[in-house]
Amino acid sequence: MFEPIDVKIDGGYDIDLPRLFYVRQKFKTTKVKNISEAIKLEFSREEIKQLIKPGQKIAVAVGSRGIANLKEIIIETILNLKAAGTNPFIIPAMGSHGGATQEGQAQVLARYGITEEQIGVPIVSSMDTVRIATTITDIPVFFDKVAYQADGIVIINRVKPHTSFKGPIESGLMKMLAIGLGNHKGASYIHSLGFEEFNQVIPEVGKLVLEKTKVLFGVAILENAYDETARIELVSASRIIDREPELLQEAKEYMPRIILRNFDVLVIEEIGKEISGAGMDPNIVGRRGVNSAGFDAPNFQKIVVLDLTDKTNGNGLGIGLADVTTRKLVNKINFSYVYANAITSTSLNAAKIPIVMNTEKEAIIVALRTCNRITISQAKIVLIKNTLELDRILVSESALEDIKTRSDIEVLGEAKDIGFDVQGNLLVKPSLLF
Repeated sequence: MFEPIDVKIDGGYDIDLPRLFYVRQKFKTTKVKNISEAIKLEFSREEIKQLIKPGQKIAVAVGSRGIANLKEIIIETILNLKAAGTNPFIIPAMGSHGGATQEGQAQVLARYGITEEQIGVPIVSSMDTVRIATTITDIPVFFDKVAYQADGIVIINRVKPHTSFKGPIESGLMKMLAIGLGNHKGASYIHSLGFEEFNQVIPEVGKLVLEKTKVLFGVAILENAYDETARIELVSASRIIDREPELLQEAKEYMPRIILRNFDVLVIEEIGKEISGAGMDPNIVGRRGVNSAGFDAPNFQKIVVLDLTDKTNGNGLGIGLADVTTRKLVNKINFSYVYANAITSTSLNAAKIPIVMNTEKEAIIVALRTCNRITISQAKIVLIKNTLELDRILVSESALEDIKTRSDIEVLGEAKDIGFDVQGNLLVKPSLLF
């Protein structure tokens, strides 16, 4: 346990803090109204029907990311595969996640409600791989052995901007083929090449996987800024390479963001792996564990992270991107999970521990006191629940001048004083509006 620390700072912790306003940020609202009907319609397309043969044993690959309506999407996919006369089963496709063990990966799925009892088909979790090819740049291509032996493979994943690199193909179907289904061995090797190579390596490896295995199609999922399903599209294996870049561009149009571009301190209530693979999304905050270009984000001085989500199960990866955090957060960290992810990715910065303060109050005040060229009572503060839920946030009074003429952000109600309970926890926070 991380013990309390007596940290004295010049001026102390009892200071006048700026008042905060709740505001609503407005994003695109495209949404799938009926998931069951959407998936059934996709399965009815002749292009997809021709890929499915009665009697096939089909491995349905599922990852470890938090995806809206994932359980329902999996169930409907399974039901449609069964209706076509096939025998589907589920396999984890999550590289080194879940502690890089078959038990851990099955547990990750279970936390999303994906169990044999809930879904109605077997779940076969294994870390065994086969080497199926070598790329022209001499990269060995490893692939899940269970999936390789199946009669067909269906992959289910969200297409979205990646948190560590930029390119025409980022996080989605091709990445699941190249890394997720490579299990710990394949994921470790590709990550050892460095994220700066991913925009070349993932298409190269993914293309070979499509050529050497029995991938039938991918279930591509896009989400809007409100954590809702915006599109579900079945993409045949022959079209994944060309179609995924188009889906990625559409996904970027749905992305949430912090509309305010210049402020002093960003306070994040929670981080977690189900929010972002990086704990907090670098596409939102701009900071990342690797030196990759192409990330556009606001300009600010300090990040404070207050807590971990329950669903992250102690995986505090991403805390290294913060400047200040709390003792309660650090005491929740499962370092086995964090270090397995960080070492596999070869990016250690995201696993480092920032300045640790005893309470939320202390953490926020230390962040403000260590900002340069500001008056604390007039500081520009942005307070968000997490980097996924950004429609309703808090901003300090001095930031209103920067947003009052905008049509994509609306002030909600009167100013609130920043207050803390006897344990030093914030009494005004975005989660109170969710």
